[in-house]
Amino acid sequence: MKLLTHNMLQCNKKGCTSNNYPLALHAQEVSREESEFRPEFLKHMLTKLDYSALVFAAKALSIEIPEQMPTNAADDDNFLRGLHTALVEINVKEGELKCQNCSRSFPISKGIPNMLLNEEEV
Repeated sequence: MKLLTHNMLQCNKKGCTSNNYPLALHAQEVSREESEFRPEFLKHMLTKLDYSALVFAAKALSIEIPEQMPTNAADDDNFLRGLHTALVEINVKEGELKCQNCSRSFPISKGIPNMLLNEEEV
């Protein structure tokens, strides 16, 4: 699971409506898979990204990124390259996501987060 994916996931368990985002990330296996640096994609994502949630996930994986997004982020090549690494190249292979509100755990297996809820949770 890429951190770009993590940035979009939240707990949808019935009754879990506050403090259900971002999900806490607990990784057992993480890899880095190099990919083509595409600055235009990253610039587009800057407006859609919840940067504080990215910082939260990056800290869980001991990845260093600035606490605050630079004001000139779209023009800062070094920042964009670091963002590229965090969002696109880091891949959580095994682990879990955990809701900070209801403590519901969602397993990550082979890089895929299982966000399916049980019947009684819907």
